[in-house]
Amino acid sequence: MVTPLEVFAGLWLLLSPAWGGPLLASPPAEYASALSLAGSSGESSAPLLGLSDQELRERVESDAASLGSLSIGTPGSAVLFNGVVLPDDPRWTSFSGSQLWATSETIAAIDTAIGTVHELFPDTAALVIGDISDEDGGRLKRHESHQGGRDVDLGFYHKGGVQPTFVAGTAANLDLPRNWALVRALVTRTDVEQIFLDNRVQRLLYRHALAIGEDKAWLDRVFMFSRGYREAIIQHVPRHRNHYHVRFYSPVAQELGRRAHPILVELGVMEPPVFTVKHLVRPGQTLGHLAARYGTSVRSIMRENGLRTTTIRAGRSYRIPLKAAAPPPEPLVLPQRVLPPSTPEVLAAVDWPTVGSLYGGLPPGS
Repeated sequence: MVTPLEVFAGLWLLLSPAWGGPLLASPPAEYASALSLAGSSGESSAPLLGLSDQELRERVESDAASLGSLSIGTPGSAVLFNGVVLPDDPRWTSFSGSQLWATSETIAAIDTAIGTVHELFPDTAALVIGDISDEDGGRLKRHESHQGGRDVDLGFYHKGGVQPTFVAGTAANLDLPRNWALVRALVTRTDVEQIFLDNRVQRLLYRHALAIGEDKAWLDRVFMFSRGYREAIIQHVPRHRNHYHVRFYSPVAQELGRRAHPILVELGVMEPPVFTVKHLVRPGQTLGHLAARYGTSVRSIMRENGLRTTTIRAGRSYRIPLKAAAPPPEPLVLPQRVLPPSTPEVLAAVDWPTVGSLYGGLPPGS
């Protein structure tokens, strides 16, 4: 019988470049370091994936905090368990009132990406960081996602230094070398799922990357706007002209959370998660009608949609929170990182992962 650890070990093999080549014998250093992150008990969280269901149950009963951070659910309907708050660091700052709870792996990814910029440009000003997630996850009034400790709002590096808030990026104010270093680090040195960014800023970064010698075919797989590649990492989303919305994978937190969640709910350590459905309001319907229909409360619907009054509008969709057992998703399959074939000379001060570097300098298939 295949154990959970064996299933997860197979994910390493999926880190080979999408264009083919031999399977990796070991994961990239950045990924290995993420897996060695300590949970609240001080032990490595990766070995927990090898626990049997019975051993996992015993761990939940004796010391649930020792599981480390868990991300359970989807970005738009998730729970964060044992979240870790973003530590103070001179390389970044945050807004007053920002929710800065995340998985350990998300914290490590932020550190890696911003650290790469400072490695290339030691005199870099602090980067503004917005919301990540609430302490126990769930909906934030300002966002539809940011619920499981894997979504992060990162500001831009500007020519004038640190900004007190998110500022729309333009050709005149963006520090393109630092911004491209940040995006490149997110794509190649972290387990990033997606980056949501306005096309106008995407084009500025794309042109800068081409100008310094980046491979065009690789860039066309990173930026969706250039070729319309549906699986591109950087996607256009309106209202994202003044910051990057970065969504990371947290392989340990997601896979361990998937397995531990039913036990946590059964033992009363965690409430059943709240999932939402969308309801298009018809003329004459009220919040009372919706609450009765879906078996929830008026207050819950108001809170989920950020409503201050009970007034709702016909023709508009509202999110209806429902308590239910978590769906039984399949184990997380970590996609292959989209790595470039080479590194431009102006960026060579950092040891970037490339297609060749993963195979001892040999091209895939050699």
